[in-house]
Amino acid sequence: MKKLSVLLLSLCPLLLFAQTGKVYDNLTLTSKILKSERKYAVYLPPDYESSGRSYPILYLLHGAGDDQTGWVQFGEVLNITDKAIRDGIATPMIIIMPDANTGRRGYFNDIKGDWNYEDFFFNELMPFVEKKYRVKTDKRFRAVAGLSMGGGGSFVYALHHPEMFSSACPLSAATGFLSLDDAKAGLSKNNPNLPDSTISNYYNRYSVIPLMNAMPDAQKKAVRWFMDVGDDDFLYEGNGLVHNLMRKKEIPHEYRVRDGAHNWTYWRASLPVVLQFVSDAFHQY
Repeated sequence: MKKLSVLLLSLCPLLLFAQTGKVYDNLTLTSKILKSERKYAVYLPPDYESSGRSYPILYLLHGAGDDQTGWVQFGEVLNITDKAIRDGIATPMIIIMPDANTGRRGYFNDIKGDWNYEDFFFNELMPFVEKKYRVKTDKRFRAVAGLSMGGGGSFVYALHHPEMFSSACPLSAATGFLSLDDAKAGLSKNNPNLPDSTISNYYNRYSVIPLMNAMPDAQKKAVRWFMDVGDDDFLYEGNGLVHNLMRKKEIPHEYRVRDGAHNWTYWRASLPVVLQFVSDAFHQY
């Protein structure tokens, strides 16, 4: 009996090490707003099925050209999150990865108002998944992060709804048009008959610089910000301008520049840091 006890004790670390989360990457929900079936992926932590308790949630957004499987296949979200939880740098959490590549590409409402993805995200996707899974629904237990186009989504979602997210982590983010003139030139190419007022309103709502400029003083500490961009990234300029603006406006944030470019090698290295950063809030810092 003593030998059996010793054997079981010696196996405990191995059994704990063998515990893994689960990823389902071909799930769907029906969207009335987008008039289509929308896909999403979910990461469930190792003890989800056995604990019975509720978990914090991270919305993790993919970049242009990927879909809900991007962070699963190329970002290795399962292995990286399992390891972060096992190593104690991240708390067990649910991760939702929606598809923003089908039908039309992007996380924002269309300028013409006929494809309102942001409305779908907040009015349909979030209520659906936070009812389907055991999710802690207080602001402090909800975060958003993403890369490139999804980094832009992370910025805009947290700026539009600072009451809903404790942390936001834009990685190599597409920060939108850097000036109103850029917006007029860029948006007029595909929408030649749009009035200037429509373009101006769209620029102010979906570009990060005017959103940061318009932030009220009372909201400067509403969201914990972590920004990360490679020194060889083609989106480096926009991220640097946003960082400098946030410093000027005294908006607290973490800003990191590492050696790297706009690729999965960079983002896989960013993910453990993101998981640790959002967990700081989930732990009720």
